[in-house]
Amino acid sequence: MTKENNQNKLKQIIDNLLLINLFTVIFFAIFFIFAIIMQFNGIFIFINFIQIVWNPLVVPLITILILGALVNGINSWLRRKLLSQEEDI
Repeated sequence: MTKENNQNKLKQIIDNLLLINLFTVIFFAIFFIFAIIMQFNGIFIFINFIQIVWNPLVVPLITILILGALVNGINSWLRRKLLSQEEDI
């Protein structure tokens, strides 16, 4: 019972971190669009900020988001595959 409870807590923590990651990526995407619009208007401070934080912050956030989606998809596929094999037995 304790092991299952710990697994549920760990899964909940990981889900919350991935959700925060998703909203952070969405925020940076909206900010990027805003920075491009401001650059067209002659204000370059926002696009300069995006260029500063892109490699050290935004790229790892996007990588974690894609990796989380892939791991979730593979995990779901494996569970369905294992459940269908158990039903065949």
